[in-house]
Amino acid sequence: MRASDRRNSFRKDQRGVAAIEFAFVGPILIVLMFAIVCYGGYFWIAHAVQQLANDSARAAISGLDDTERRTLAQSSLTAGMNDYAYLNPTGTAVTVVRSSDRLSVKVVYDASDSGFWGMAKLVPMPSPKIERSAAVRLGGY
Repeated sequence: MRASDRRNSFRKDQRGVAAIEFAFVGPILIVLMFAIVCYGGYFWIAHAVQQLANDSARAAISGLDDTERRTLAQSSLTAGMNDYAYLNPTGTAVTVVRSSDRLSVKVVYDASDSGFWGMAKLVPMPSPKIERSAAVRLGGY
């Protein structure tokens, strides 16, 4: 068999092409799937923290003074954390700030112990410190 015949037969042989293509594309697809799961988890946690801030602000508005408002916001946050089984209650802090006609509730959640940040070295993730706030108007309707 001549050398040119061997080269032509090698070029026509398609066996193993899919395996070679998958060797290039497979790792990218796997990382993409991990990114979808991790960012989906991030958005879920961020949405849950925003809902907790909203609920805490609604509960805090019924307080008569700032101390009672802080207590109501904290108790609403603690009760709301039970609705989200994946959130860790120890990683949460609530701050209530009153301006002249507004009451602002800020919830900070540390998600660094969440499983979604387990792939942070493989997939670039946002900061695990999630801060959300909600504001309600005080009286004067």
